[in-house]
Amino acid sequence: MIRLKVCGMTKIDQLKQLEEFGVDFAGLIFYDRSPRYVTRFGLTPDILKKEKLGINRVGVFVNESIDNVLRIVDDWKLHMVQLHGVESPRYCEQISNHITTIKAFRIGQDDNVSYKTFPYVENTDLFLFDTKAKAYGGTGEKFEWSLLKQQPLSKAYFLSGGIGPDDVGKIKEFCSSERKLFSLDVNSVFEVSPGIKDMSKVKLFNEAIKSNIP
Repeated sequence: MIRLKVCGMTKIDQLKQLEEFGVDFAGLIFYDRSPRYVTRFGLTPDILKKEKLGINRVGVFVNESIDNVLRIVDDWKLHMVQLHGVESPRYCEQISNHITTIKAFRIGQDDNVSYKTFPYVENTDLFLFDTKAKAYGGTGEKFEWSLLKQQPLSKAYFLSGGIGPDDVGKIKEFCSSERKLFSLDVNSVFEVSPGIKDMSKVKLFNEAIKSNIP
């Protein structure tokens, strides 16, 4: 069954709802230039600890120091780390020695995906593919998913970039011949404002993909 990660979460009540809906992963952004920077909304490790949430928490980082990443992993009791900057393979290896690590790649129209990912195959646990943009963060736009089928990929991956409720049929078709897809990753299409999700929209999408896609 296809998994779902909802990224850019900032509110404890919405995190609790994700868990109630059966969403698999919640993304917390620790990049201070992001409009979804989690601490800007008042969420703290103590609040999470008090609620005893079981949902898998993924911390999103951009070119952060290794010491800071590992400190935040410990403080926030993260289950995974997503590296969304220009982190080197050696950097990723040091993080993955401590926690399950996702390396994100921003994909453009003519990119050779295998070439971009090859140096990281031995140093990370999972990949994530998003749409290329000038700045770090979501664009709300899709890249050409067929690029992921044109070269062999040796890692399971998260698929991101402008995915929304209207894409269930397209996702189902893609999954029919693509077995490396580990999870969908959604964000801005499901927002009423940066960091605040339309939870009814999230609920319906989670139900739609999990009932229609094996």
